[in-house]
Amino acid sequence: MSARTGRLGRTAPAAPVTATAPTAPAPVPVPARGPGLLRRHRDFRLLWSGETANRFGSAVTGLAMPLIAVTTLHATTFQVALLGAAGWLPWLLIGLPAGVWVDRLRSRPIMLVAAAASLLLVLTVPVAARAGLLTMTQLLAVATAVGAAGVFFQTAYTAYLPRLLAPADRAEGNAKLHGSASAAGIAGLGSAGLIASIAGPVGGLAVDAATFLLSVCCTARIRHREPAPRPAAERRALTREIADGLRLVLGDVWFRTFALWGAASNLALTGFQSILVVFLVREVHLAPGAVGLLVAVASTGGVAGAAVARRIAARTGTARAMLLFELGVPLLTLLIPLTRPGAGLALYLVGGFAVSAGVVAGNIVKSTFQQQYCPSDLLGRLSASSAVLNYGAIPVGAVLGGLLGTELGLRPAMWLMTAGVPLAALILWFSPVRRCRDLPDGPRPSGVQAAAGSSAGTAVR
Repeated sequence: MSARTGRLGRTAPAAPVTATAPTAPAPVPVPARGPGLLRRHRDFRLLWSGETANRFGSAVTGLAMPLIAVTTLHATTFQVALLGAAGWLPWLLIGLPAGVWVDRLRSRPIMLVAAAASLLLVLTVPVAARAGLLTMTQLLAVATAVGAAGVFFQTAYTAYLPRLLAPADRAEGNAKLHGSASAAGIAGLGSAGLIASIAGPVGGLAVDAATFLLSVCCTARIRHREPAPRPAAERRALTREIADGLRLVLGDVWFRTFALWGAASNLALTGFQSILVVFLVREVHLAPGAVGLLVAVASTGGVAGAAVARRIAARTGTARAMLLFELGVPLLTLLIPLTRPGAGLALYLVGGFAVSAGVVAGNIVKSTFQQQYCPSDLLGRLSASSAVLNYGAIPVGAVLGGLLGTELGLRPAMWLMTAGVPLAALILWFSPVRRCRDLPDGPRPSGVQAAAGSSAGTAVR
């Protein structure tokens, strides 16, 4: 989870194994606990608290930023879409080297620096607004810089979480994190509307800064320490390690499938999310406070998805559950463009609930699979390689949504982009996911060695 990956974006897939220079052994995780007892794990509880606060602030900012652009700076539809793209552009620019750097360093200090940098950056917006100097250029610059910090936070977080939890605890840990993130997002969206009504949209960014501060405090108190990184003498050239990560993601059928599906899904999700606030304000004629309340209620689907994800996956199989969560449920997303004032708001509530439930439930199943399938000492570099495809589609989707909204109108653009959500899941349907009940626990050695090319060494399961 990034410092601000925000809203419904997919989590970056991890990647399979490569044979590299020996690394220090990972510490033994805290033993697995009985169901529901993970909340007694002190370090996880701190990580969980910090991330929940982070998600609350992210939800407030996700609504406050476009509201600032629309109501204070009178931005065009395309400018609002660019604002959504700016936060994700750094994945295309620095995502690949960030993965290598995270593998070379300890993850926790990277998370601390990224969250602290984001805190300072977000504070510049209310300061500039109070001085009467706030511009669209500054909003775009802050969104881009916070997005760059989020690249490092997300990549480090992906590598850190499996080292903190025993394998038997990871499914419960993922469910708790995704469920609380959804609940915090709902509270944040509802609060954003209230804050916008009382203190103006800029006031929401002050709340966001406070959540970054809480995230820094919680992360700093975690006692778990990672093993020493590989000595510089054992590292290979940056470009070779980047190439290894890309080759591994594209060479393994499971990670290739999830990376391509994640890219297509994110393009469609971000395409309609980037113009959603403009659509609800200018087409459905809702006030800012009502926008926050409506989106918050629809987002309760995320809590529902988190509550049922593990149960349904255990009953039907993880692969079948992925198809249900990502292809079946999101078909209701097509109700969103039909939203009208009055009783027609129920169409948005149903469609928004469905897409929130499907995304969160699917992410829980997928995250647990990735953490079991990929060795923890490679999660940083290799998850970043997948994220370039996965998150790199987000700015493209935001710009595409803005262009379609400008050229075709907001409602036709919403039709096109929401239709892409279930269509993206056809990548899963025409993949090995459809032909099995459960996703695999780990790669076969032959597949790993093929993906790693000519690298020497033994495969790690």
